[in-house]
Amino acid sequence: MGLLQHPAPGHGAPCRQGSQFNVPPSAQFVARPVGVCSMMKLPVQASADGLDAAFVGVPLDTGTSNRPGARFGPRQIRAESAMMRRYNASTGAAPFDSLQVADIGDVNVNLYNLPDSCRLIRESYQKIVASGCVPLTLGGDHTITYPILQAVAEKHGPVGLVHVDAHTDTGDRALGEKIYHGTPFRRCVEEGLLDCGRVVQIGIRGSSYDPDPYQYCRDQGFRVVPAEECWMKSLVPLMGEVRKQMGDKAVYISFDIDGLDPAYAPGTGTPEIAGLTPAQALEIIRGCKGLNIVGCDLVEVAPMYDVSGNTALLGANLLFEMLCVLPGVKTK
Repeated sequence: MGLLQHPAPGHGAPCRQGSQFNVPPSAQFVARPVGVCSMMKLPVQASADGLDAAFVGVPLDTGTSNRPGARFGPRQIRAESAMMRRYNASTGAAPFDSLQVADIGDVNVNLYNLPDSCRLIRESYQKIVASGCVPLTLGGDHTITYPILQAVAEKHGPVGLVHVDAHTDTGDRALGEKIYHGTPFRRCVEEGLLDCGRVVQIGIRGSSYDPDPYQYCRDQGFRVVPAEECWMKSLVPLMGEVRKQMGDKAVYISFDIDGLDPAYAPGTGTPEIAGLTPAQALEIIRGCKGLNIVGCDLVEVAPMYDVSGNTALLGANLLFEMLCVLPGVKTK
């Protein structure tokens, strides 16, 4: 199946706490360093069967163009997620009172063959989405979004996209190759996986090889929001516009951690200065509440470039926020 199960004997029972749903164990009763290193210390199971949402790792970085290391992102995000708690006190979201959620392990990628890894990812996600489960992905470099969207669009048709990133990832090729972390969304356009009039790219910045690096995106109908348009302001008004743009059709969220300024998220492979803040990241994700979200990913965490662990901790928090805005999540 391409999915590996973490051994977790007896891990599920303490997480129930009298609920019909899986619940992260409280550090008031279970010490944070104790137990299997799963996302939010949730139970681990071999497949998405019976789940409303699932955390799944894709430890791949052979599509990386600069600093490698994102293959270790899922592991470190899981480790830092031990700090996460059951409720979102800021929004009132209660995902673990609403949805059945678990960690279903990692896709068993082929580190020596990128196209084959894409096949393994696509086939694994076909099974996940076919079960009716919404995948929340721990990356891995941004190449992985391409095969994920192949599987998601197979079920839902062309999807809208909320894409947070320093880069548009719409290049055509590099070193003769058409699949790497700088090309996933061009490949998605070519295969009809995106509803191009419902694509927004937020936080884009950095130097470029071309005088007008966003021309391709605009030609497809994407809305590009450069980082300069986000500086020193709330993004709540922007997200109001995005919700109108997305409507009630299927939407996918893809969040590259390098969309944030490297002062906050240095642990990544292609950092760019003058990016978004963590508060703006929360505004973007929380602004997706009410959308028909069919999948999410958090990519490009490369832990070895941030010995504090804060980049992975930020990634874990953003994944929790994504879980909190999924359809069907109640508020307290």
